[in-house]
Amino acid sequence: MAAQRHYDELARQLSAFGAVKRDMARILPHDCPAGSAAVLTLLERYGDMRMSKLAELLAVDMSVASRHVAHAADRGWIERLPDPADKRSRILTLTAEGHERMEDLAVRTTQLLAVRLSDWSDDEVGQLIALMSRLRDSFGDCRTTTSRGHVPVAAEASAAVQTTRTPA
Repeated sequence: MAAQRHYDELARQLSAFGAVKRDMARILPHDCPAGSAAVLTLLERYGDMRMSKLAELLAVDMSVASRHVAHAADRGWIERLPDPADKRSRILTLTAEGHERMEDLAVRTTQLLAVRLSDWSDDEVGQLIALMSRLRDSFGDCRTTTSRGHVPVAAEASAAVQTTRTPA
């Protein structure tokens, strides 16, 4: 049952990871809540996009994405431009102010991580990045409706863990 204990501990650690996310959220400027920061981050990473694509990437309902977009647009960080292919739709794009806000957020994030991980070696930080990337890849894109395969219920999962462990 060593594998089961490892998975139990991993589940506890992932749950406790919320403390890390909360600490990172505390560094956000008062006028830039996490939802707005996520909108800016996605627009910077993926470029201009429709609201429907943004909602999909955020894994939220269109109404939630719309509120985040409205907040960012009211502050001048993004523009909602007419979509040339469909005049009823809008294309979201970062403004110069939005790029400046992203630079500020990047500095804040880098400083927080540098402080919190100051006793980590460069190799340890690299290992963490590699393992977190691998973990995320193992779960696939959870935002899509297409499942990566059957996720067993508790009884099936327990049996699967027992059959995958190596004999002592």
